[in-house]
Amino acid sequence: MELQVDRFILYLATERGLSTAYQLSVRQTLDKLLEWTAKQGRENWRDLGTDELSSFLSHLRRAELDASSLRIALVHLKIFFRFLQKRKHIEVDTAEPLLAPKTAAKLPETLNAETVAQLLASIDSGKKLGLRDLALLELFYASGLRLSEMCSARLEFLDLEDHFLRITGKGNKTRIVPVGEKALAALKRYLASERPNLVTRKTSSYVFLSIRGGPLSPDRVRQIVKERAKQAGIDQNIYPHLLRHSFATHLLENGADLRVIQELLGHADISTTQIYTHVDQKRLKAIHKKFHPRG
Repeated sequence: MELQVDRFILYLATERGLSTAYQLSVRQTLDKLLEWTAKQGRENWRDLGTDELSSFLSHLRRAELDASSLRIALVHLKIFFRFLQKRKHIEVDTAEPLLAPKTAAKLPETLNAETVAQLLASIDSGKKLGLRDLALLELFYASGLRLSEMCSARLEFLDLEDHFLRITGKGNKTRIVPVGEKALAALKRYLASERPNLVTRKTSSYVFLSIRGGPLSPDRVRQIVKERAKQAGIDQNIYPHLLRHSFATHLLENGADLRVIQELLGHADISTTQIYTHVDQKRLKAIHKKFHPRG
């Protein structure tokens, strides 16, 4: 059995041209399999059916291997047993029916309302570009825009009277997002007092401009958000999408309907939006545990 593993690793190196790191990763998985089969008294690859391989993966799971690592181990098993079948060492590819373990949904990071308030309050609108940066961050939090949507926002799609912004998001889909009162006030001040000073002859109708009069790039917006967070004395890693997550989470916490949040975020599928319910459930459990007599 060890000899066939050696030949498989050689095959990955010479015929597939895969990296040394990948070969080592596969080798580690197969060495664990060899160790496990020895303990099970198995002496041939033909002794390992789908049930046995499933038991091996369960063994790895009990060894506290996370779902993503299990998926990698499964890939290693599948390519190895496919190799064994092609080389006539086994008659049936017993790894083929194995299913990948589901990866647990990763909860999005969020800021609490107090931290958002601290971030926004720290921006001095009397200093150069203060009005622009305040309007930028207020709009991120008020409307839950993606970074690309913020950078592509244009004046002709901004309705200051009805408090709406029309944007084109993923999949070239257009949606209307409301602009909150504080974001609207910050935008009006920026458009009236600071944006005109940034305009050059080559400036187009983008809402947010750089000091050279062009549209802000995504990298520059990320930099602005991080700089403003640092100036506010916030240690947490702050980035534009974090404000989008916070927008959705705070809406849900305050009773907004999930379908409405889906529409505001521009999610094509409600399942994408449902991850925010897990964040809210986590908060509810924490409150219950803290305040209920038998929590």
